[in-house]
Amino acid sequence: MSARTARRLALADLVLGVSAGVLLVVGLLRVFYFEKGAAFYFSSGAFIAKLVLFFGVALLSIYPTVRFLRWRRHPNPAEAPAVRRVLHLELIGVVLILYFAASTALK
Repeated sequence: MSARTARRLALADLVLGVSAGVLLVVGLLRVFYFEKGAAFYFSSGAFIAKLVLFFGVALLSIYPTVRFLRWRRHPNPAEAPAVRRVLHLELIGVVLILYFAASTALK
């Protein structure tokens, strides 16, 4: 892996992190100030599962982010399989978040 590729990965990771932060803020604004109100959402098991998964995926994303930042200085292709596994777990989490979001909307 080249240093250029490592920098591009770090930039893409930054964009995804900022997007997740914006999504969280907008979602919390909807829960507390718009839509059906906090009591509705927090009484929904699907919503709570979605929220727990969101924070779980956020915690999982720390590992790849740290690796991408390190790779900007010293690319280490040997770490790529571990990062790939974590990214796959994150993708599974995102799919489950979408499932629970749809379930919350059906309530």
